[in-house]
Amino acid sequence: MHELNTYQLVVVALGAISFGIYLLVKGGDWTIDNAVVIAEKFGLSKLFIAATIVAFGTSAPELFTSVNANLSGYPGISVGNVVGSNIANVLMVIGISAIIAPIVFLRAQVRVDALVMLGATAAMVAAIMYGLLPRWGGIVMVVAIVLYVVYQYKAAKLDVEEVEEHEADSSYPGVMMIVGIVTLVVGSELLVQGAVAGGMALGVPEAVIGMTVIAFGTSLPELTACVAAARKNHSDMIIGGIVGSNIFNILSVMAVSAVAKPLVIDSRFASFDMPIVVAVTLLFAAFLLFAGRIGRVAGALMAVGYLGFTFAQYQY
Repeated sequence: MHELNTYQLVVVALGAISFGIYLLVKGGDWTIDNAVVIAEKFGLSKLFIAATIVAFGTSAPELFTSVNANLSGYPGISVGNVVGSNIANVLMVIGISAIIAPIVFLRAQVRVDALVMLGATAAMVAAIMYGLLPRWGGIVMVVAIVLYVVYQYKAAKLDVEEVEEHEADSSYPGVMMIVGIVTLVVGSELLVQGAVAGGMALGVPEAVIGMTVIAFGTSLPELTACVAAARKNHSDMIIGGIVGSNIFNILSVMAVSAVAKPLVIDSRFASFDMPIVVAVTLLFAAFLLFAGRIGRVAGALMAVGYLGFTFAQYQY
């Protein structure tokens, strides 16, 4: 079979990148629009829908990746996936979303979510310090997230007068939201693989590709969904999506990985990554509990902070 030359590889890669971006944009719109419709149809808050269904859906690829990595003997990938994703979600996703449109929310509505996120992070820190997340610890975490979702569902029911009518583009918003989430995942994979193929064809070092494209690509579903929400002024869906994703990453992704096989944690995480994820989580929680608003300046500083973290990570 005739192998593609460098020019042909770059053209194919650009095609994959372009189609991936298109799918990301469409998937983000479908996910947010139909999530809003579902929230209104069932009398649920958009914050709840974003913090559960949307957050869990966009983080599903990380769940499969982490479990598979741990079972394959690479627990560092499982832990790094969770830690890196939680940092990226706050600094990059919240940062870019706030630059597009200031994120405004009611502190009372996110108080419990912020506290659960802090508790989940504390559990992760304890596991990192101990160097192991045993199977029973993973089971406790899974039970915790089930209780969190049940509590949030009961708290999310809205009064009828609080629900605004919203015209759906589809008679099946549930199906279309799932299609939107799947489209986000497929689009991010196409974009990442296209960028990797193009970079390798042009002789870009693998380390550089990993530092930029792969690191950025793992948070593309969350980023695209939140950017779509920012464009439509759904601040509650941005906050819900990121808080929910960060909770899900710890209490589900990391936990299920440990249930499948006790998760051995490299000491490197305790010395470098752990202080950063703790600082970032505390910063985010402070905004949630005390500020009620994340403006463009704060968003820009977060985005710059993420660039600094990415650079420092590969210099460490």
